[in-house]
Amino acid sequence: MKIAFIGQKGMPAINGGVERYVENLATNLASLGQVVLVYNRYDYLPDKLQEYQGVKIINKFYIKGKNTAAITQTLAAILDLIKRRVDVIHFQGIGPSLLCWLPKLFRPHLKIVSTLHSFDYYNEKWSAFAKIMLRLGEHLMIRYSDAVIVLTDSMQKYVKEKYGRDSILIPNGANLYEKSARDRLLPFGLEPNGYIISVSRIIKLKGLQYLIAAFKNIKTNKKLLIVGEGEYKLELEQLAASDERILFIGNQGGRTLNQLYANAYLFVQSSEMEGLSSSLLEAMAHKTACLVSDIPANREALADTGFYFESKNISDLASELEYLLIHPEEAKQKAEEAYDRVRTNFTWTEVAQRILTVYRSLVDQKK
Repeated sequence: MKIAFIGQKGMPAINGGVERYVENLATNLASLGQVVLVYNRYDYLPDKLQEYQGVKIINKFYIKGKNTAAITQTLAAILDLIKRRVDVIHFQGIGPSLLCWLPKLFRPHLKIVSTLHSFDYYNEKWSAFAKIMLRLGEHLMIRYSDAVIVLTDSMQKYVKEKYGRDSILIPNGANLYEKSARDRLLPFGLEPNGYIISVSRIIKLKGLQYLIAAFKNIKTNKKLLIVGEGEYKLELEQLAASDERILFIGNQGGRTLNQLYANAYLFVQSSEMEGLSSSLLEAMAHKTACLVSDIPANREALADTGFYFESKNISDLASELEYLLIHPEEAKQKAEEAYDRVRTNFTWTEVAQRILTVYRSLVDQKK
């Protein structure tokens, strides 16, 4: 089977949950013997890869700009796909899904699958017009996709209640890790268990402003490590400027990110809203204790294998941080339980098998 992925910035992932989703799903599908195409923005990587772990990479031009990048990249990918014989196109997110109907104009029997990652129109960075377009993209995704994949139970209920349509619940996955080496900590001046880590795009909805404010209110020799990039970074750096314990280290990946997860004392995810956080699942898969906001998506991922604070509540977050800093054995026990939860429910091998079953059922219907 030949499968094309559209809507991600590129792979291998530099940052972003969608990019990590595509990388892990695409490489696992390739290992299962499928022919997989992934569309990259031409400048996503310093070097234009043509292949990555068995996946064919196609680099396409796009128009740079907050409101133009995703849609023009999607259009370029679709126009390229017209000349390729693929069985399934898998769209990522509601923005690119504005054009999910277009491939069927050229090949009516082509199967379209879309994943609803998040409700992007709640992100304050978008203009009023952009938010209208994102809502339209969600509507078109539900209307024209042959199958809609959602990541959480709450998303599935939303799609059913708002659109009257059944969707397929398949969560994000994670790769399991044991405690790893620590040589990649040295450039950042870090010691194992000597820091708290948060990994995300740096946008306002990720709630890092609450984490930084809470951390500044507690007494500890541990550092707070902020991993990621985004348009909200400058404001957060200004908020953290008076505290030398808070470090911003930009995007990280590969062995470096694995070691940062695995050697952290605690992972904190302070988002106001999530689809299903791949960063949270990765922290769980590294046997790192997790403290997260009590939003529904986080509860679906972590269940009773971690710790929670009231979303947006700086005082409650500070209290939970202080508690966990003086109860290391309790944190360690929950980390073990979270690892077991990922192993049972959220491995990428299982996720890829389930999504491949969706593809095959659609292609068999066509036949």
